[in-house]
This record gives sequence, structure tokens and C-alpha cells, in this order.
Amino acid sequence: MFAGNAARRNAFGDSVAKEWSAELELRGAGGEPVDLRRTLASHGVADLPPNEVDAQAGTLTTTLALGRRAATVCVSPGRKGFARVEGAGPSTGALDAVRHMLRLDADLSAFYAAAAADPELSWAAAGAGRMLRSPTVFEDVVKTICTTNCAWSATVRMTSALVDLLGAEAPDGRRAFPAAAAMAEAGEAFYRDDVRAGYRGAYLRSLAESVAEGRLDLEALDDPELGDEEVADRLLALPGCGPYATAHIMMLLGRYSRLVLDSWTRPTYARLRGRKAADRTIERRFRRYRDYAGLAFWLYLTRDWVEG
Repeated sequence: MFAGNAARRNAFGDSVAKEWSAELELRGAGGEPVDLRRTLASHGVADLPPNEVDAQAGTLTTTLALGRRAATVCVSPGRKGFARVEGAGPSTGALDAVRHMLRLDADLSAFYAAAAADPELSWAAAGAGRMLRSPTVFEDVVKTICTTNCAWSATVRMTSALVDLLGAEAPDGRRAFPAAAAMAEAGEAFYRDDVRAGYRGAYLRSLAESVAEGRLDLEALDDPELGDEEVADRLLALPGCGPYATAHIMMLLGRYSRLVLDSWTRPTYARLRGRKAADRTIERRFRRYRDYAGLAFWLYLTRDWVEG
């Protein structure tokens, strides 16, 4: 992973970074198995910069902001039941960030028990269903806003510009997702001309300013003591977050009670079922999953790429 970058780093003398490696056990909080490849293939936003997912190899390369420094890590299949994590740069905090991203602290055993009894979703009980998340809620909110009302190519362009132009640089030259302060300091022209975010530029800048100034704590949305309705209300109050964005962010927060119903999921469901269905009909199909209804719906739609 890092051998190809060694000469580049050596050319900078003092910027040479110490390389390290470690193992992570792929097991959820309830003792259930975690399929690394299926986790990395869980949704499209998982592959937005600074992430780079190789679905065939089952690897994730990303650059993490760790305090005032940044480090690039590669997560790949290790010995049975484990993932191998290799890093270049500071290791402090990097492993905890990877655990968080892979959602190893979540217990999906109840969902697997329900899925095992569903012929159309029993395949997921073998370690699928973990939605790869970003190191911070702020990053997931920004990326979700960048998916609204646009082609996927525009989403990639916007997030790439944010990372490339504002992100902290790791010793290997890759960049992490920018901090809220960096996004808040960027002017209107940056979002218009460099990011080409359109109307989203004002939303992104306002969101970043609120977080950077301490008026908004998005990371608090990870608090399990908060109910789904309260989290939804807080998200809907954010600039640029409508019903779709709220349901998507909640899914990344591990709150699966809502179905992501949008211009992709509705026709995809209709294609798989062979006929159109009203939203209430779709919701009724997955009601048996209760708090995991949204997750069951998502896995039903994405089986062709998640199952592999």
C-alpha cells in the first residue's frame, strides 16, 4: 500500500512518515460477524473523497484528520475474521476512527434475526448491513447535502474540491476532509467558482460557520439517548436538509426507522417488484423490521452490489 509513496515522501526529507500496521477484529457489539467488503460497498457516499474504495479487492484507503495532523490509512482483508489496517503518519486516534467508520460498536444481531426469516433478505444476515460512516457527523451531513438535486458527477466534483482545496494534508500528499473552520473561512466565491456548489454553497457555508462557532453541535446527534424524532427534527432544521437528506443522514447515524424514498429508490423498488408502489405500500412491506425498516429497504434495493 505505502511502498509506492516512500520515494515521494523521502524527497521532502523531514516529512517522512512512520509506517505502522494493526489488526481489527471484524465483530459487532452483539458478537455478530462483520463482512468488510459488504460494509465498504454499503452505499455510494462511502466512496466519496477522501475515501477510495476498491470494491473488488475489498479495501478502503482514506485520509483522516487527527488533531492538527492528517494520516492516510488503508483497510484491507486480513486473516479470517480480521481486517488489516496500515497507516502512514500519526497512528494515535487512527484505529479508533477506523472502528467508528466500520461501525464495530453497533449491535445488528436483532436485525439479522429478522432478516434470516425473510427469504428476500436472509443473505444479509451473513455480515451485511453496516453503513460505512465518516469520522464525523459533520462530514456525513456535508456530503449528503452535496447529493441533493444533482447528478452523481456533480456530487463527486463538489466533495473533491472541498477535500483537495481545504483539507489537511497527510505526509503522503493526500488530504483529509476539511474541518468546519476551514469551510467557514472560505468565501462565497470559493463555493461558487471552485466547488461550483450552486445554491448549496450558501447552505454549506452557513452550516460550517454554525459548527465552527459552536452554535451547532452535529456530533451530539450520535447520542443514543436522543430519540429518532428529535434527531429528525434537528436535521430538518439544518440549511439544505429536507426529508430525503434527513432520512439519508439518519441511516448513516445508525437510525434506520425511516426509509430513504427518493428519485432513485422508488423506481429501483418498482423495477425489482415489477410494478410501481405507493410510499405507504413500500413502508408496509418493511414494517415488520420496526426500527430497522429503512435498513431492510436499503439492502433489498442494493443486493446486486452489496452481496457481490
